[in-house]
Amino acid sequence: MRLVIQRCKRASVEVDGQVVGRIDAGLTVLVGVTGDDTEKDAQYLADKTAGLRIFEDGDGRMNYSVQDIGGAVLSVSQFTLYGDCRKGRRPNFMAAARPEPALALYEAFNEALRAKGLTVETGTFGAMMDVSLVNWGPVTLIVDSRD
Repeated sequence: MRLVIQRCKRASVEVDGQVVGRIDAGLTVLVGVTGDDTEKDAQYLADKTAGLRIFEDGDGRMNYSVQDIGGAVLSVSQFTLYGDCRKGRRPNFMAAARPEPALALYEAFNEALRAKGLTVETGTFGAMMDVSLVNWGPVTLIVDSRD
C-alpha cells in the first residue's frame, strides 16, 4: 500500500457537488492499494499514519502526531498512486489492485485508524471526487508499506 499524507488545516471531498467528508486540522491521506497488499499492510500504515510526529509543539518542532493534537483524518482512495509513468505518456495502472480487494483493504486501513480513536472521514470509493485542502506547512509525505 502507498500513502500520500498531507498535514492540513482543513480538508473536504465532494462527489457530484455534495460534501461526503470534511475535517478541520489533521491529515489528508490519499490511499493506493496494489495487488499483493494484505491487511498487515493496512495495519502497518494505520499505525504509521496515527503516530507520525509531523505537528509542531510550542517550540516549532515536529513533535506531535495527529492523535496528540486531537486531529482527524480525511482518507481518499487513490488507485492512481500506482500509475507507472516510465514508458510513453499515458500511465499504466496494472499494479493497482482490482476494486474488490482494494476496497476491503482501504476499509481495513480506515477501521484501523478509527480503532486508534481517530475521527476518519472518507471520500466515496471508485467515484470521481473533488478533494480540497489547505496544506499546512506545507507538509507532504509519501509512505509505502514495502519500504
